[in-house]
Amino acid sequence: MGGVVEDSITIEGSVENIIYQNEENGYTVFSIEVYLPDGTSGGEITCVATMPKISEGERLRLTGNYKVHPTYGRQFDTYSHQRAMPATTEGIEKYLASGIIKGVGKVTAKLIVEMFGENTIAVIEQTPEKLTAIKGISLKKASEIGKLFGEQAECRHVMMYLQALDITPGLSKKIYEKYKGETISVVSENPYILAAEIEGIGFKIADSIAAKMDLRENSPQRVKAGVRHILTESVADGHVFLPYETLVSQSVLLLNTECSVIDEAIIALIFDRVIHREKDAVYLNSYYYMESYCARKLLELNINAVDKSQTINEDIAAFEAGSGIKLAAEQKRAVKAALSEGVLVITGGPGTGKTTTINAVITLLSDEGLSIELAAPTGRAAKRITEATGAEARTIHRLLESNFSENNNQIFGKNEDAQIDADVIIIDESSMIDTVLLYHLLKAIPIGARLIFAGDADQLPSVGAGNILKDIIGSGVLPTVKLTKIFRQAQQSAIVMNAHRINKGESPHIHEKSNDFFFIKRFDTQSVAKEVTTLTASRLPQYCSCSPGEIQVLTPMRRGALGSVELNKILQERLNPPSPLKAEKIFAFSVFREGDKVMQIKNNYNLAWRTFFPDGRLKSDGTGIFNGDEGRISKIDDINETVTVNFFDDKVVFYDYSQLDEIELSYAITIHKSQGSEYKAVV
Repeated sequence: MGGVVEDSITIEGSVENIIYQNEENGYTVFSIEVYLPDGTSGGEITCVATMPKISEGERLRLTGNYKVHPTYGRQFDTYSHQRAMPATTEGIEKYLASGIIKGVGKVTAKLIVEMFGENTIAVIEQTPEKLTAIKGISLKKASEIGKLFGEQAECRHVMMYLQALDITPGLSKKIYEKYKGETISVVSENPYILAAEIEGIGFKIADSIAAKMDLRENSPQRVKAGVRHILTESVADGHVFLPYETLVSQSVLLLNTECSVIDEAIIALIFDRVIHREKDAVYLNSYYYMESYCARKLLELNINAVDKSQTINEDIAAFEAGSGIKLAAEQKRAVKAALSEGVLVITGGPGTGKTTTINAVITLLSDEGLSIELAAPTGRAAKRITEATGAEARTIHRLLESNFSENNNQIFGKNEDAQIDADVIIIDESSMIDTVLLYHLLKAIPIGARLIFAGDADQLPSVGAGNILKDIIGSGVLPTVKLTKIFRQAQQSAIVMNAHRINKGESPHIHEKSNDFFFIKRFDTQSVAKEVTTLTASRLPQYCSCSPGEIQVLTPMRRGALGSVELNKILQERLNPPSPLKAEKIFAFSVFREGDKVMQIKNNYNLAWRTFFPDGRLKSDGTGIFNGDEGRISKIDDINETVTVNFFDDKVVFYDYSQLDEIELSYAITIHKSQGSEYKAVV
């Protein structure tokens, strides 16, 4: 906004129109009719403020400055506000008609105000049964109106309390929804509970709230919350536990206190069963329980071994004869283990024949009449293994019938009480499994079933806490077959050979002539971005005989000048520039444009999709779009506020504008996002 043109002043008036409101951060643009000291109208002005949700007709007292916006002109920029019930009959009617009370619309609001006039608010608050005098309002509905109005008053009171602590409207709303009428007592007693129980509030926000409440720095609540924060942050970094000394030293730095104070807090947290100490390792209690359960369950499943020594060689020979595939010695070893062990890990790098081995295992186990479930951590990985084996694969979440409760907590239909009905469960791309997912998977596997993990232990570990595949292999406790032989066809690929060199700690051969691996030196950010754009837009499509959309740019990070966020902006400008013929939608910090390549970034099992015949007739429909699914925006409809995405597996999804946080541009993606995928070409 422009400069201040008047001194700070206070104005009062009723809300006439809500022009814009962001429910997450509370940023609101609205107009109010100003009341002059003599009670007459001072006209309507536009105001901007950050505040909890307001309603038309509501009376506000605002303090701020008049400023001049370069586009929208003169506005009242609010930095503090107070709320009151409307005083005039017109204001009361508008307030009630705004939808603030469910079941009271414009007609009902008018009837109520016509009967009770300026006493309307008092009637609703104190004697709502009087509303039954109005036609159409039963005693039940009158009681409900009174109850809802009381909740609104309670909510306003709580929101004002939280606002005074500088808590944003979005977070204030979450806090109130959690604690309702208990909010003030809960927060005043221990503000650090917010960090543990409210999504979006971490230790630092809770600490700033506590500081405004003059809570002392070495208070037990603060120190325990700080220790818990360190462990929670370590989980976000992929660690299931921290060494005791590391936890203490990091806590001392965070809290600016002595080691003895931290030691006392750790003892208290152990006593409260919030954390667990196992020798030198300190866990959040839930992660200790999950890790312990996983270890026990894997050992129990591994007991289920079958003696097939008499027929196993004959079975493998029959598979080779029937398929025309000659298995290498280590592949045969893996197949033998899969036919006889309770738990097995098959691991190997690119070009070592993992997919062929899994195909042989599926064929031979099916020939025995065993039922098989094939799954992978992501939708893309599941799709790839389906294409490679011909057997239907699902995501692990889909296999477990994942869903969300009313409180938005993840729940699983398959669990200890309703286990997976299969004799064999094969999990591909197992390096991507984290501790939480493995825990829920193992709970759903019945004792007596066989479990086979396949994956490359040298790939990146899971995004979530734990390094499951590598740790299972490293334990030496469960049967593991490592495929190391690189087959002749794969040896022709410099990509495959360089991958194996890197795994051995050797430098890749980056300057040799190759058909599929090129290294280009550039020494500054601008040059790198330019080279990436040129390769993607023109050079690689010509070389690979493919479209730019079939080329994937990979980068290690989301942020930074060469992170996926910035590269997507650059690539979008080159590959899908603005055009009068292409509709756009600005959402958060992104611009979505018709023709853009986008990716679903979270599993949504309830998101509806459709597929169509070429003539436009509906072919099939269903639900479920998964993290990593990619497609193109085919239409942006401002009238219906929808974005249509045609996914590359022919599914069509109509996203409401409110759901656009589930997709992002995918010309460039992080390396983690690419796991389990295959592309025509990669930059």
